[in-house]
Parts: sequence; C-alpha cells; structure tokens
Amino acid sequence: MSKKPTFAVSRAVQQNTLRGIMFMCFAVALMPVMNTIAKSLAAEYPLQQIVWARFTGHFLIMAMLFLPQRGWRVFVTTRPLVQLARSLTMFTSNGCYIVALSTVSLATASSVSFTAPLIVTALSVPLLGEQVGPRRWAAVLVGFAGALIIIRPDGASMATGELLVLVSATSFALYQILTRKLVSVDAPDTLILYTALAGTIVTSAAMPFYFEMPREWLDTLAFILLGGIGGGIQYLVIKALQYAAAAITAPFIYGQLIGATILGYIFFGDFPDSWTWVGAAIIVASGVYVAYRERVRAQQDDPS
Repeated sequence: MSKKPTFAVSRAVQQNTLRGIMFMCFAVALMPVMNTIAKSLAAEYPLQQIVWARFTGHFLIMAMLFLPQRGWRVFVTTRPLVQLARSLTMFTSNGCYIVALSTVSLATASSVSFTAPLIVTALSVPLLGEQVGPRRWAAVLVGFAGALIIIRPDGASMATGELLVLVSATSFALYQILTRKLVSVDAPDTLILYTALAGTIVTSAAMPFYFEMPREWLDTLAFILLGGIGGGIQYLVIKALQYAAAAITAPFIYGQLIGATILGYIFFGDFPDSWTWVGAAIIVASGVYVAYRERVRAQQDDPS
C-alpha cells in the first residue's frame, strides 16, 4: 500500500522538474531575441531611451497583467528597502548590458554574462553566510580565467564593452542574492513588478532630455516588444524556479549562446573568434560544475 503514494510523489516531482526545465528553456529562447532588438535599436536611438523602453514596458505590461487580479496589494512588500536595492541592481545590470551591446557582439556579451552564477557563488559567502568548499572556489577561479580570455585586457586597449558586461553580471549576481532573500516572503508577481520599478522611475525622469520619436512603425513595435519580452523572461524564470531547483534549471541558461550566435551572425554579421569560444567553453564548464556541486551539497549537505 505504501508504494503507490511514493510512486505518485516521485512522478509528480519528475513532472514538476520537466515543467521547470520547459519554462527555463522558453526564457532562454527569448533572451537573444530581446538582446537583438536592443542592439538593433542602439544603432538609431539614444541608449537611455532603449533602457527606458526595456523597464517601462516591462513594468506597464506586468502591471496590466497582475493589477486586475490583486489590485494595489500587489505592491505590498515585507521588505521595501531590500526590494528597492534589488530593483536598482537589475537597473544597473540591464543598463550596462544594453550599453555594452552597442559595441560588443551578442555571443561575446552572452559569454561574459555567464560569469553571473560564479559571482553568486563567490558573494554567497559574505552576503548569505553560505559555505563554499575548495572545489567550487576552484571552479569560480577557472570561470573568471575564461572571462579574461574573452576580454583579453592587454593594458593598451581595455575592452570597455566586455568590462561593462562583467559589471552587468556582477549586478545581476547581487540581484539574484537579494531575490533569494525575498522569494520566500513576497509573492512572485510582486517581485516581477518591483524588478522594473527603479529602472522605470529613473529613466522616465530622464526621458524629456533624450526621447526621440520612433521613425517607423517597426521601431515602435521593437520598443514595445523590448519591455514585453523582458517582463516575460522574468516571469518564465520565476515560474521555472517554482517547479524545479536552481541547480537543475541553471545549466540550461547557457543555451542562449546558440541563439545569440545565430542571431548575431544573421542580423549583424558577427561571429565569435576562436579565443571567445575557448573562454565561453571554460565559463560554461565552470558554471555547470558549480550547479552540479550545488545539487550535491543540497542532497548530502556537503560544502565542498
């Protein structure tokens, strides 16, 4: 009699895991699309306006989705200062990334951004009090070596775009750590709305000085899609983490490198050089290993 409930629970866990992977894969498929739109607009419009569209579109579309269901209660948070700090880190991360895309290829930007999970591991020690053993520390250091291979700072010409992506990855790591502090006390729709709040307020205040009317209807559509896709990605990632552990879904995020390479080549004629592929492979391998060790640690309570 006891075997049926156990089997049912196991099957439910498997189904939830598959749902989580599915949501993450949808999010990963949309990431290069959003970045392609941002890079295309950067050739014609002020970067400040592109960042504004990314956050304001996200905020308005998500507000229209959630306000009818929950009303103004959706803005109620148990830790407003942490929410504000989290929103600011996302603003910094996306802002630096969009600025970097004006000079960096999609594939290169994606590759350097893959250091974010490694930075989360490093920062989880002082900020979350977690234990990180020598194996994961070694993986973090190897991953950063991969980033240096891509950036290749030679003292004469520092790769400003790649360094901005690294700042973006660091800010995104802080965003993820702050999200960990809030995910158990605030609702997912509250988290999604606050994600775009700081960026919406700051960029909207600056828009009178930078705004340019879209010249074609396709440009107008692109600005709308930029925010809508950005909000959709955040929603899909949160749904993925509701169904499956981060250690299971995290490795799938590296799949965006495929989409970034394809779209970068089709729309901009960019293709990563051999050193970028080497650095990307090192970062991805390090990130996958860290995710694997996170899973082992969760199962065995092993800090190594």
